[in-house]
Amino acid sequence: MRSLKRSSHRLRAVRSATAASTPPPRVFTAPHSSHHAVASISTHPAASKTVTSITPIRSLLIANRGEIALRIARTASAMGIRTTTLYTDIDASSQHAKCTPHSLRLGSATSGYLQGAHIIDLAKQHGIEALHPGYGFLSENPSFAQACEDAGIVFVGPPAKAMADMGDKARSKEIMTAAGVPCVPGYHGNQQSVEELRAHAQTIGYPVLLKSVKGGGGKGMRIVQTDDEFEAQIKSARQEARASFGDGGEVMLVEKYVVRPRHVEVQVFADQYGNCVALGERDCSVQRRHQKILEESPAPVLDDATRHDLWDKARTAALAVGYVGAGTVEFILDKDTGEFYFMEMNTRLQVEHPVSEMVTGTDLVEWQFRVASGERLPLTQDEIEERILERGAAIEARIYAENPDKGFFPDSGKLLHLVTPKVSEDVRIDAGFVEGDTVSEAYDGMIAKLIVRGRDRETAIRKLELALREYEVVGLSTNIEFLKRLCRSQAFIEGDVETGFIDKWKDELFGQRQVSDEIFAQTALGLFNSQIKAPGTSASAGPHGTTLGFGEPATIGARKFSFRVSRNDDAADAEKADIVHVEITPAAPGPLYNVSVSRNGSEPRVFESLLSEPGILPQQKTNKTRLTTFFPLARIDTTLVQDPAAPEKITVFQLGEKIDLTLVQPAWFDKALGLKEAAASVVAPMPCKILRNEVEEGQEVEKGAPLVVIESMKMETVIRSPQKGVVKKLAHKEGDICKAGTVLVLFEDPEAGTQEAQTAPPE
Repeated sequence: MRSLKRSSHRLRAVRSATAASTPPPRVFTAPHSSHHAVASISTHPAASKTVTSITPIRSLLIANRGEIALRIARTASAMGIRTTTLYTDIDASSQHAKCTPHSLRLGSATSGYLQGAHIIDLAKQHGIEALHPGYGFLSENPSFAQACEDAGIVFVGPPAKAMADMGDKARSKEIMTAAGVPCVPGYHGNQQSVEELRAHAQTIGYPVLLKSVKGGGGKGMRIVQTDDEFEAQIKSARQEARASFGDGGEVMLVEKYVVRPRHVEVQVFADQYGNCVALGERDCSVQRRHQKILEESPAPVLDDATRHDLWDKARTAALAVGYVGAGTVEFILDKDTGEFYFMEMNTRLQVEHPVSEMVTGTDLVEWQFRVASGERLPLTQDEIEERILERGAAIEARIYAENPDKGFFPDSGKLLHLVTPKVSEDVRIDAGFVEGDTVSEAYDGMIAKLIVRGRDRETAIRKLELALREYEVVGLSTNIEFLKRLCRSQAFIEGDVETGFIDKWKDELFGQRQVSDEIFAQTALGLFNSQIKAPGTSASAGPHGTTLGFGEPATIGARKFSFRVSRNDDAADAEKADIVHVEITPAAPGPLYNVSVSRNGSEPRVFESLLSEPGILPQQKTNKTRLTTFFPLARIDTTLVQDPAAPEKITVFQLGEKIDLTLVQPAWFDKALGLKEAAASVVAPMPCKILRNEVEEGQEVEKGAPLVVIESMKMETVIRSPQKGVVKKLAHKEGDICKAGTVLVLFEDPEAGTQEAQTAPPE
């Protein structure tokens, strides 16, 4: 970045001194064919002498869902394009189905967005001129693109042949090698027996990467460290690839695995006149399960020579297949050698395209519509680079429904509470959900994308963390707290990134944090006030009792609460977790309270005469409380949210942090109601499909042994034993569909039900 900034200063200085002269447009080379010599052409829009008629798009069908459907619809509306969306039954109440007056039902099957023939029929029936596929689903299906063209529908994307050439991982590497784009050493042939592929892996040398020829998004991909694990890893990769990509997904590539790789990609755009530009590069190295979490542009710690070489190779790659439209050329950059290799080309708009829009000041969806209409590219390469130099840095964080503390295991559920950051010119949110919506396990778990821009990378990181601190989500697990810690990581701030970043810095990123006394005090005060002021509720209600009757706080005696910090990581153990006790005593007439917080039998910390008053919520909800309390050294604002289905679970938002607490019932309360602890068992951590049981009834297992393999959101996960014991019962067979919390495995329990049910940690 420093060299890029210096280039910016030099560029401005030269232009100031030579204002009368205009630099010529940069030129780039486009191949006559996919495999032959290249001829010089310009990236300037006016350079081409070929005349193609321009036919503006007047009506559009968006063959996608969620945030990308909403994002496409916004630009289409701004351009005066009548837009129609699609929905499956599970999406009938979704935001994308509501965003336009025209929305068409696909049916009850969750796979409706993959039914290309039906979607084309709907477009024809309703006289729709063009179709935008978004990303995922049918966006990179060349047969679908060709079918649209054959039906007279404008496919807003690349030509089918270019898509087919780049979509076949083996074929694309042949074309890239012929075009002079460096590729990772490996085997991309048709001989697909395990023995054949294993022999190639041995020749290449371990570690190797197994990847489906139809792969994407980390699915059907495995790193093989040793020859001993090759067979098991390829079996797992093929099974996942077939589930994700269908027939042909099991065809594998074997490539040399770069030990310290960075994932750097280039956003390219080409028109129908042979012009192609690069809209900068993005670093997407911070990943989990081979899937991106953060994307940023410009890439950190990258010299200008390598940067421009990446841009040039990306344009070469696009033009080698006659590309038209938006695409992303992905490279592996070896941190140890500085060399980079072509990985694949995504022949569609990427999830992370807003990062490039932020640093270039463009609307890439608008570019897609204009190029599909026959227009030339709006900007030259020089104009794009000048914008990048002037607009600083941008970072995108993907907000996922998942649990980072359990290996980023996917989650789903209803958004009981949702507060988002304030948007501005430099803070953007692309979201597909609002409060009250349900994030379904049937589709990808991305809730939103948060994109920020700053004058430089360091500023952008700080702005990203501040925006993340404004987020409040209750109802399912998210990665927001993890993203905050990532923003504070010194290694990340310094740009020392690689695809193994999370594992390398896991101790720093996943360490348990201390919960302050003020959080427990605020939670107790919030519960105290909400219970007292709840209409028709006796002050004595519930197990955390006080004096009988109604009345103002000053007339009510002390009330005690006990809390346990809820932990979602693999080491969670409710029995061993610390219990924090809080006692509240009204101090005087009015909202003044004495609050005592005690932990582990230590001397209580007492806050005297705290002024605490309820705040105002945008909408009064019985399960939400907001309050402001003046502590001795600071004013603290807090929001509490209780789960209506489990009121003992309380989520606290305070000073930009989220803490999950459990209200602990007194022992006498459970006993009085006859409540019992569940027998030792392992339950499904989320809705899933049983792929196979790895143990048998009566089998003795060690802690950590694989029990069941499940599939959720097309990701395979191994459920492991949380304890040593004997399997009493396998509750489900292969192919069964299970809800979250469904018992999967029961253990023999010598102590007759004294152990608590546990949610097994995923692999």
